Amino acid sequence: MDYSAISTDPDHPTGTSPWGSPRAERGTFPTSNNDIPSSPLPGQEQSADVGSVGNGDPQSPDLSAQLQSAQLGDPDYPDAHFPFGVHQSPNVQQRQSPTPAQYQTGARQDSRPPGPTYRIQGKVTGLERTGKKDPILRFDIHTNIPKFRTTQYRDVRRTHSEFVKLADHLVSANPEALVPAVPSPVTPAGAGTEEDEIRIKSAMQRWLNVVLSNEVLIQDDEVVLFVESDFGYSPVLRMKQPATGVRRKMLKQFAPPPDDTPELQAARPTAKMFYLGSMDSSHKVDRVVKARRGLGLAEADFGVKLGQMSVQETHPGLGAAYRKLGKIVQTVGDYHAVQATAEATTLGEPLSYHSSDAFIVKETLTNRHILLRDLLQAQQSARSKRAAADRLKVSSSVRPDKVDEAINALEEAQNHEDYLTKRTQRVTSNLLQEKRRWFDRTTHDLLFSLREYTLRQIEAERRTLATLESVRPDIRAIDASGGLSRLGRESHPATRRPNMVSSQGPKGDSWSGVPRRNDNVGRSMSGSFTAPSLPDDDDEANGQGSGKGRNRASSQVGSIAEEDDDRLDARNAASRLATSTF
Repeated sequence: MDYSAISTDPDHPTGTSPWGSPRAERGTFPTSNNDIPSSPLPGQEQSADVGSVGNGDPQSPDLSAQLQSAQLGDPDYPDAHFPFGVHQSPNVQQRQSPTPAQYQTGARQDSRPPGPTYRIQGKVTGLERTGKKDPILRFDIHTNIPKFRTTQYRDVRRTHSEFVKLADHLVSANPEALVPAVPSPVTPAGAGTEEDEIRIKSAMQRWLNVVLSNEVLIQDDEVVLFVESDFGYSPVLRMKQPATGVRRKMLKQFAPPPDDTPELQAARPTAKMFYLGSMDSSHKVDRVVKARRGLGLAEADFGVKLGQMSVQETHPGLGAAYRKLGKIVQTVGDYHAVQATAEATTLGEPLSYHSSDAFIVKETLTNRHILLRDLLQAQQSARSKRAAADRLKVSSSVRPDKVDEAINALEEAQNHEDYLTKRTQRVTSNLLQEKRRWFDRTTHDLLFSLREYTLRQIEAERRTLATLESVRPDIRAIDASGGLSRLGRESHPATRRPNMVSSQGPKGDSWSGVPRRNDNVGRSMSGSFTAPSLPDDDDEANGQGSGKGRNRASSQVGSIAEEDDDRLDARNAASRLATSTF
């Protein structure tokens, strides 16, 4: 007896009887989500039900009565509307609804969730330096790469020489990546100074960011050992360059091999020119720094001698001017020494670093040329082995040992050629992206260094100018006529109007504390008449000057102000460049 009809009997509203016939949605185990259902295939169920209907079993319920008894609120409503009373589970229905897409491999692959993105991040937290020893860098590591034992590493301590060992290994073991050069362990700012520590930490942080963001380099096992080593780090596998010593020098003498990638073909000469140019510029900056430091020492000595002249000077105003001018010259000498250090720090060291970085890029591209030469040799060897095998085919007398030897040699040559072909393609595709990133990174770093160098130079020159202007009152107070302050600028009356305003104000550099005459008028009218003669010094001292000469017209200052703002000359250029104050 079939008890499945009890589910539609109004006298039994409790639902499906546990003694009823088994259905497709009721299984001993939950239905899996794979493509092949655990229940019988739909076609088999349909054929079985069709057979039962055709036999006219009196125990089976009437199909029309079953359809009429199904209501919208009944949980069996979807099953009742399926023809021939086939009961399907929701999983089977979901698998049958997109039937045409079942056999599309691409659609099934695209529907899979993407895999995790592996990354590793490092943050430099401190720098420890003991005397002239190798500095120790402390950093933290966060990663989700399965090779690591854990996801976080706190306070990892590595010396600068260990960073150099890791970089050397990465350069040799990964010819498809451009590994940046490790920054210097000391800067021209001086070991132990605050600026030196800040610059080293920021430089090492940039190096870590570049290395750990490279998808090729983070797959190297040495990176895991570098982070997880408890007592120092030393490379386990010491890789070497593909060609070293005399062979490498000899290969560089030949013309580069044929290259089907013009971008990389032009990259090596560019990197070599940049390497030589930055190295030469760094040497020239070093000579400028050395000369400026010598200038500072000479100015300091000159200031001391000026101060000694005040002891023998009988004129009180001139003696005070000697004494204060000597101190100012000594201060200017100290400023020039500081400026030399700033030049070496902001321009000399970046040029030296980019020179070593470009050398690594050049050698990496040279390794690719060596790989291309090896590929050409492997192709030539495979062709010769194939020709030898073809000659054996047409030979009248063939020895079995010769045939086996030729076949083995041909297979070995073809395998080697395939290996080098795939490796060359991988190296070329990765180096294309690496080269673009290196160009962008180097451009950004150089522009930042030039900007910092320019600002430091402007700051140093403005500080020097402000220091020299501080001695101006003492120079003017030497005598009643203003001492050396005139210098042919303007005719002073007996009652002086001293202008002690500093040229270094909060709004920038005004170029000079004394307002100059308008040069536009002199240039435009210089050819029409001769310049008037200057009055004598005695007349100026007595206030009897005729008012001629270089007296400026006060009524024209306001009308020419707009022209002065738009004029392109040294004054406007300096005022626009000078934005910092003291």
